[in-house]
Amino acid sequence: MTNLDQKNEHEWIERVKAEGAVPLLEPDNCPNGWASPPGDKFMVRGPDYFSTRIKIPGGECLLKPLGFDWIRGSTKIWEILNHPNSRVRKALEEEFPEGDKPFVWAFNLQVPNKDNYSAVAYFLATEPIPEGSLMEQFLKGDDGFRNSRLKLIANIVQGPWIVRKAVGEQAICIIGRALTCKYCVSDNFIEVDVDIGSSMVASAIVHLAFGYITTLTVDLAFLIESQTESELPERILGAVRFSELNPASARPFETSTEETTGSLQSSLPTRLWKSIGQGFSNLLQGAPESGSVSGSSRANGIVDHEESGEDIKKCLYTIKFLFLFVMFTPKKEMNAGEDNPFAANQNLLISPSTSISEIF
Repeated sequence: MTNLDQKNEHEWIERVKAEGAVPLLEPDNCPNGWASPPGDKFMVRGPDYFSTRIKIPGGECLLKPLGFDWIRGSTKIWEILNHPNSRVRKALEEEFPEGDKPFVWAFNLQVPNKDNYSAVAYFLATEPIPEGSLMEQFLKGDDGFRNSRLKLIANIVQGPWIVRKAVGEQAICIIGRALTCKYCVSDNFIEVDVDIGSSMVASAIVHLAFGYITTLTVDLAFLIESQTESELPERILGAVRFSELNPASARPFETSTEETTGSLQSSLPTRLWKSIGQGFSNLLQGAPESGSVSGSSRANGIVDHEESGEDIKKCLYTIKFLFLFVMFTPKKEMNAGEDNPFAANQNLLISPSTSISEIF
């Protein structure tokens, strides 16, 4: 890890930002592009969170934005920064052929789809990572620690009603508890490959949202959750906005044959509802206790009323929405393509007389 010369930093970083499949644009107007939303768009745990439950605006991010990739492959895309064709890896090797390289963080969201799309956000640490910090603990810790700490905040900035109802205006989750994450750590980078398809619930929601991707604007923030007083307040690692992405704009990326994609078989509807029931049961059993604070707002922050309880409510709401959506949507309104999670067997659409107990 190294400090960067300001002039060289500007040149090569700007080049990496500009060379992705979709352009870097201003946050307020970035159709089929990406942008860097300010950290204050996200609410994080404040300095007294465990006693007050107050959240505060995220403030300045710890890492600088480096780039965004919208790519697709013949198989699911893993370990991009280990791949010789990675444009970010090439840029680092060309700019820093000798000596220390700046440290890169990459978050690869693998979209469950036959075309194996990935949305990849890259961030740069321009200063040495402080000793003993959560960032250092995350880098040096094991996968169990990482799975318990890596948090995603997702805001639906713009999108159709159906997606807003399924996802909610904002979603907060510890990624490793909900999805399968693969961590690739090197001397000068860490890459987190997030398999959205590993959760049937998340997969169904993303399949639904993907049908409207050209109308969606989404803000994502990545952070390491603070779980003790000494770790507060939370700080955002990096944030990215992508808007109205066109699947046709995704750049082909050659992948190795070692990793193959899973397939959704004709039994998907049955497996989907079973997984939803199991996932909700696990959430209820694993939800930690938390106190509550009266009042709805405070100066410089907001009160978070029993965060885990709200997550359960959101999960239940999403389950109910998906249930009603499938149960009452006419078959002719459902896409018959293989990317539709409910199209594997249209005869298995739920009838209005089916009870939830029969499904779960």
